[in-house]
Amino acid sequence: MRQIIALGGGGFLMEPKNPLLDLYILAQSRKEKPKICFIPTASGDSESMTLKFYEFFARHNCQPSHLSLFKPPTKDIEGFVLDKDIIYVGGGNTKNLLAIWKDWGLDGILRKAWDQGIVLAGISAGSICWFEEGVTDSFGEGLEPLQALGFLQGSNCPHYDGEEDRRPTYRQLVGAQTLKAGVAADDGVAIHYIGQEIANIVSSRPNAKAYQVVFDGKVNETELPTTFLGAD
Repeated sequence: MRQIIALGGGGFLMEPKNPLLDLYILAQSRKEKPKICFIPTASGDSESMTLKFYEFFARHNCQPSHLSLFKPPTKDIEGFVLDKDIIYVGGGNTKNLLAIWKDWGLDGILRKAWDQGIVLAGISAGSICWFEEGVTDSFGEGLEPLQALGFLQGSNCPHYDGEEDRRPTYRQLVGAQTLKAGVAADDGVAIHYIGQEIANIVSSRPNAKAYQVVFDGKVNETELPTTFLGAD
């Protein structure tokens, strides 16, 4: 079963005291003590992000590790990745992430992981990367379209409610057909795909939502059913 969980924002990096999204991700491996690996490439292997990862997941029933491509843990990157149950990609510069992954062949390794049923997850850059296209701030000032890995069809926009320019820019790019139709997620929302289909949308914030954004002569934005994980 091929699974991808794309977070618009939230998780241990943005909500360290709100574990709802990360506990949801851990549960999807269906392992008693899953091996979860953090890939912080997009942040230049930020030590603070990596430390936050270990601080959070060490408190839960799992086996945390991380993959640095600046200081690789092993020459056998493929074996290291394919031994895991969950891959969790951090935020940062999506363009740099894609370039570095391609140079190391990690893009192909991650596709193998996906095909083998390893859960792929990520926030912000770690969400955009799985789609055909996305809207990113990787180029400096402003938001721009970006070609990504294409595991999932269509485009993606994270931080839909968290950054004031995200929503209007994404709508503009979809309306101009510069980006394909796709999905947008507020901070605190995770869109869970099985294969190419959305199986579930969950949130760590009561009012956070996900949206389908398409162009059919005009831009149409449809709110998608979202389950708040904190509800009784």
